[in-house]
Amino acid sequence: MRVGLVCPYSLTVPGGVQGQVLGLARSLRRLGHEVRVLGPCDGPPPDPGVTPLGSSVPTAANGSVAPLAPDPSAQLRTIRALRDEAFDVLHLHEPIAPGPTMTSLLFGDGPMVGTFHAAGVSAAYRFLGWGLQRLARRLDHRCAVSPDAQALAQRYLGGTYQLLFNGVELDRFARGPVVEADRPTIFFLGRHEPRKGLDVLLEAMADLPADVRLWVGGD
Repeated sequence: MRVGLVCPYSLTVPGGVQGQVLGLARSLRRLGHEVRVLGPCDGPPPDPGVTPLGSSVPTAANGSVAPLAPDPSAQLRTIRALRDEAFDVLHLHEPIAPGPTMTSLLFGDGPMVGTFHAAGVSAAYRFLGWGLQRLARRLDHRCAVSPDAQALAQRYLGGTYQLLFNGVELDRFARGPVVEADRPTIFFLGRHEPRKGLDVLLEAMADLPADVRLWVGGD
């Protein structure tokens, strides 16, 4: 099967959705499928089988900054890629995000699966709900990565959702380098923004035993 995975966020910027898209592409290839990933890239594509659609623009969204590509040139590249690749099925991650996924939802002509990642609150959902509901009806199947993501999408878009949690490439991490710790250690890896909870962890360190060490990684 020829599968197209479409990501609205720059694939060269670390992020949960980007990691899921690239990991899913690798897993599908191991199963024998032909897979192309379509998405913005702010540099060389991070993996083989990626079709870059242009550079991203940092955009405030859902309490974070999302590297989206809503410009017309990226949408034209998306339409051209959909025409040239002739996918058997399209898998759109955050299908109503401005940029390549929304464009794919509008112009895709085959079976389409949508996976919803966002949770919490969304001004776009709240103010554009009716129009987005009509757009979401083009999806043949809807998935959500958590109960909170399912609740947000269902509240504003309606429809039914299959709950499928994010996957982890266990073999890939099992082969990775091992860093030994000589005492109890917590490793926080993520963006340093309030919703990721680093401030909560730092406050909690005061209540942990004195020999507990904290490593912080990220940007």
